[in-house]
Amino acid sequence: MPRSAQCAFLAPDVFTLHGDEALMFCSRFDEAQRDQVEQAAAACPVQAILVDYSDEPKKGVEPRVR
Repeated sequence: MPRSAQCAFLAPDVFTLHGDEALMFCSRFDEAQRDQVEQAAAACPVQAILVDYSDEPKKGVEPRVR
């Protein structure tokens, strides 16, 4: 496996290598996969993976009603 595909090795249900250089990913993953995805992002040699949880509901924050 090429060095640039470590994410596919660390989180194979989220990142999938297609051919020699094409990488596909699933932007939604189970909470149980969170550690794997974060390890995959940290292992990226070119820091090309950013894990952003900004669209998750915030605990203890009530939604605004207008």
